[in-house]
Amino acid sequence: MTDLVDYQLNDGVATIIINNGKANALSHEVFEALNAALDRAEQDKAVVILTGQPGIFSGGYDLKEMQKGAKEASALVKVGSTLTRRLAAFPLPVIGACSGHAIAKGAFILLSVDYRIGVEGDFKLGLNEVMIGMTMHHAGIEIARHRLTPSHFYRSVINAEIFSPEDAVTAGFLDKVVAPEQLMAHAKAVAGQFQQLNMRAHAQTKLKTKADYLALLDRCIEDDAQALGLAG
Repeated sequence: MTDLVDYQLNDGVATIIINNGKANALSHEVFEALNAALDRAEQDKAVVILTGQPGIFSGGYDLKEMQKGAKEASALVKVGSTLTRRLAAFPLPVIGACSGHAIAKGAFILLSVDYRIGVEGDFKLGLNEVMIGMTMHHAGIEIARHRLTPSHFYRSVINAEIFSPEDAVTAGFLDKVVAPEQLMAHAKAVAGQFQQLNMRAHAQTKLKTKADYLALLDRCIEDDAQALGLAG
């Protein structure tokens, strides 16, 4: 696809790899490339594996963009929230293969896909917004509430607690943890299981199950944008 996002299609499985520097930072360009990759996966009718580089899934939004000013930061958050909303409603199964650290927006992506596999090791997963002085946005609050256990929701969103991969399973960021060298093999095995699904039934059941949540996300994204005049 681009230098920032790679797309590989094999046997009906689309592997989308984020590759943007040491932190795998999420910029406007990365989101544009991710959306293009998801467009292609829809065209290919492929089960998706979304992953990062060894040791880092994503450290979150591109700080250079976030530090330009409030409007620039809010604009990037709107693009990111729209991407996670798309993942939550994606008509084909999406597997998050978390290759290491997943912080802030990286963790929100994990909260938005269908199945999440992490790797063993000294890795950190969680929402650090309050820790670094950011008031959590409406969409982020509801994405976290939708997938985390009630006690871990409070610990994550309000206390900015960060978790090990094993504790991230208990919290709800991950579904399973494997050895790093097993990550992609396990993700491909899960993708093979998902390929046995009736994709029409999968897509329609996903939308029916998440109808209220998706409507809430739409309102939250609009509310977040309105706060700094970015609606529309």
